[in-house]
Parts: sequence; structure tokens; C-alpha cells
Amino acid sequence: MKRTTVGIREAKANLSRLLKDVQKGAEILLTDRGRPIGKIVPVNLNNLSLKQRINALERNGAIETAKDTSKVLSPLSVEKDIAQKILLEDRES
Repeated sequence: MKRTTVGIREAKANLSRLLKDVQKGAEILLTDRGRPIGKIVPVNLNNLSLKQRINALERNGAIETAKDTSKVLSPLSVEKDIAQKILLEDRES
């Protein structure tokens, strides 16, 4: 994981760029006159809902939303929250 040290003035001037780096997994250590005072870190995706995780993946460019949803097939019967269960099983293995 990339770690960057940034002074307060630089952080204020470049906040958008720094936040994009954080979305990609970087940690930003904030300093005031060379002394560490805080840290900007990515949100732990395990604490997010499935929808929030999907949105994060879309923001990071890892996945794209379907352009033409008319071709997306829906299962006839799907157990509620099956996607969450599959993700949990995958993490446990």
C-alpha cells in the first residue's frame, strides 16, 4: 500500500488528487510543521454494504455499469441476499 506524507497546506491545495489516491488504496499521513497529526485512509470495504462496495469498484474503474440492461437476464428465482452469502463464503475460503 502506498503511503504519502503531506503537509496541511499542500493537502488543502491538492485534496481532490489525494482523495483519488486514497480511493485507489493509498494512505496519506498529514503533518503540521513536520509533525504527524492525522491520517487519511481508505474505508475498509468489508464494513460496507454490497451496493456501497459495487459503487466503490465503479468509482475506481474496476468495473463498469451495464450500458444496455435490456440484455441482462434475471434468474427466475433467487434466494434473498444470495450475492452477500456468496461474497462471505468466498472470503472464508
